[in-house]
Amino acid sequence: MDSIDLEVLKTAAGWIAAGLRCQLVTVVKTWGSSPRPIGALLAICETGQVVGSVSGGCIEDDLIAEVRRVGITRTLPEVVSYGISADEAHRFGLPCGGTIELAIEPLGVASGVAELLERLDRHELVARRLDLHSGAVTLSPCPPGVVLQLDEAALTSVHGPRWRLFIIGAGQLSRFVAQVATAMDYHVTVCDPREEYRVGWQVAGVRVVHMMPDDLVLESSLDHRSAVLALTHDPKLDDLALMEALKSDAFYVGAIGSRANNASRRERLKLFDVSDAQLARLHGPVGLYIGSKTPAEIAISILAEMTAVKNGVPASQQLNHAAALNQAGADASSAACVRA
Repeated sequence: MDSIDLEVLKTAAGWIAAGLRCQLVTVVKTWGSSPRPIGALLAICETGQVVGSVSGGCIEDDLIAEVRRVGITRTLPEVVSYGISADEAHRFGLPCGGTIELAIEPLGVASGVAELLERLDRHELVARRLDLHSGAVTLSPCPPGVVLQLDEAALTSVHGPRWRLFIIGAGQLSRFVAQVATAMDYHVTVCDPREEYRVGWQVAGVRVVHMMPDDLVLESSLDHRSAVLALTHDPKLDDLALMEALKSDAFYVGAIGSRANNASRRERLKLFDVSDAQLARLHGPVGLYIGSKTPAEIAISILAEMTAVKNGVPASQQLNHAAALNQAGADASSAACVRA
């Protein structure tokens, strides 16, 4: 399952290969509220076909109408703004006072889209520099943490797996988590030393490895853009991953199981020199309380909590399983107790 922006690039590459004129539209600045984030992509073909999104729909309609009216006539990149006035904000579906700035770039073989896709297929993080005066494109390796940059001379956008998710266990729940996470632009690795679980386990774009979980965590050099989920229900596997992940810079570490199981797990981890401060980073029972019952629903619960943490939502504004139990008087932890 592709992320939206990867789908945009793949579709644009197909149009270029077919000899069709097309252009790439990138959100480069926003003021006030904006429906789509900086870096969001849209591609338009000379036929009027469109893929991706830069707004709630009205700006897309305007861009498509222009192509249908005059075709794709740009030979050089251009930066345009929408929503400068209140009337325009209302017309284009932007929230009151919202403004969005777009870079519109004509695409061709020299645009480097095919090479960019090859690098992304190798899970590289790539900086794409577009010279706004000449239209020339250069691709280069990019360190984690770099964001889109725009000045008078160039637009430098960042493409690739900016976030990493390591899932311990190749069970049914892991499938659903992996499928959704790949659509959210995570580079997903599933680790399970048990051959009976790995045989036949396949999700497009997901790497499956046969090694001990603690070895994987140590080898991967987890940073603040990494997350670890322990989903096996087997302490011999889950605890190994957790004791190393909690000592790392990973922004999120979670484990499946009931509240009682997680309490026991915390006591075991203390025996491996995991400090109280490190244990406080463990999300368990994992996931936000949404009344989830099935593996697919539990996957949504887990990724919702992971997204909240990634986006800096305060814990006081999150409703986790333990809090739900206290407030609703129901055994909320059972929703996260389905076997992986």
